[in-house]
Amino acid sequence: MSLTAPPAPAPRITYGAVLGSPYVARLLGGTLTGRLPNGMAPVAILLWATASGSSIALGGLLSALYGLSSALAQPVKGRLMDRHGQSAVHLSAALLNSALLVALPLAGTCGGPGLATAIVIGGGLTTPSLEAGLRALWPSVLPDPRLRHAALALDTGTQGLLYIVGPLLVAALASAYNPAVALAVTAALGLAGTAAVATAPPSRRWRPPRSENQKSGHASQLATPGVLLLFTALTGIGFAIGAMNVWSIAMAEQHDQNMLSGIIPAAFSTGSFLGGLIYGSRTWQGTTTRRLIIVTGAFLTGWLPLLALPGPYAAIAAVTVPGAFLTIVVACAYVTTDALTPAGRTAEAYAWLILAIGAGQSAGTALAGRLAEQPLASAALPAAGAALALAVLLTARQRLGTDGHMQRGRHRRPVRGQHRA
Repeated sequence: MSLTAPPAPAPRITYGAVLGSPYVARLLGGTLTGRLPNGMAPVAILLWATASGSSIALGGLLSALYGLSSALAQPVKGRLMDRHGQSAVHLSAALLNSALLVALPLAGTCGGPGLATAIVIGGGLTTPSLEAGLRALWPSVLPDPRLRHAALALDTGTQGLLYIVGPLLVAALASAYNPAVALAVTAALGLAGTAAVATAPPSRRWRPPRSENQKSGHASQLATPGVLLLFTALTGIGFAIGAMNVWSIAMAEQHDQNMLSGIIPAAFSTGSFLGGLIYGSRTWQGTTTRRLIIVTGAFLTGWLPLLALPGPYAAIAAVTVPGAFLTIVVACAYVTTDALTPAGRTAEAYAWLILAIGAGQSAGTALAGRLAEQPLASAALPAAGAALALAVLLTARQRLGTDGHMQRGRHRRPVRGQHRA
């Protein structure tokens, strides 16, 4: 009787191995640079409007319109990428976006609020869809699913840093020079980062796989029940983030510490970054559907200490806990979206995912603003958003794990939820 040695364990994945893989550092660095304007432009627009003599109300409106139009245009650009590839769509959008941001201080001052509004909306509509594009590139750049798992966690975890670095950079530029310079630098960074991604060979070569329906001339259905329920759950995640941002401002006013309005979101983003690093460095057992539900439950639990109305230092520490689970929730949601999406519609599906989170964030911000003067209600809203997400996921778990469309996903994952991040 011969004895066979057990198979050697697979070597541990490190972030050095991920970043050392061909094109990964360029794609990740270019995407982060190209997406810095997402954190810079709204602040720069607000500062430019007030420095030009407009009211804070108008500046806030212009800033909000930029973010809203950017989110609403995501699915359109995702569909264009699925049809025409990434490079042409990215570069066209970046050129238009940069031109409009540079033009705003020149034309907006002369043309009044109407022209400024048109330029801002145009700038938002033309923001490059780099996030959805990068997620669609990972399978072709990193065929090893373990490397892809780590890259997705690293990519997702670093997103929060954009909203820390971006506003700080704008504030420094506006203080040292003026808001027009901040807008010009925003435009330059967006164009440079997008060009680095769009001219990379993986982006130039990328084309989505075609499904059998597409080959026969029939459109593949994207809005399946599983996809719709998943995106509904993600609006709850976005709602929690938007409510947290307003709650941090209410905390700052309540304790007369203006820095809290920036420190609390920064602590949340730091927790997200660290949680993503830990998650991506390990291999996890179980299905992604089950993991998504468990981690969303942990995300909800992390918000509950806010109901005790903690003081400033305790609040800063408290928000790092749900922040640590945010990256894992989003990473699992991307994997689940990929499995539920028909071939040839992945970039568009990722764009809808981004829009779902953004729409929830806007709703959370709006409702939290109305309840900001009620401390308990304001502190409870992030948990309410997370509870909505968990309830929808629990209701949808059978569709997320056994939906027949999973077999049409790009990676042909098994039917019963065995898709692993």
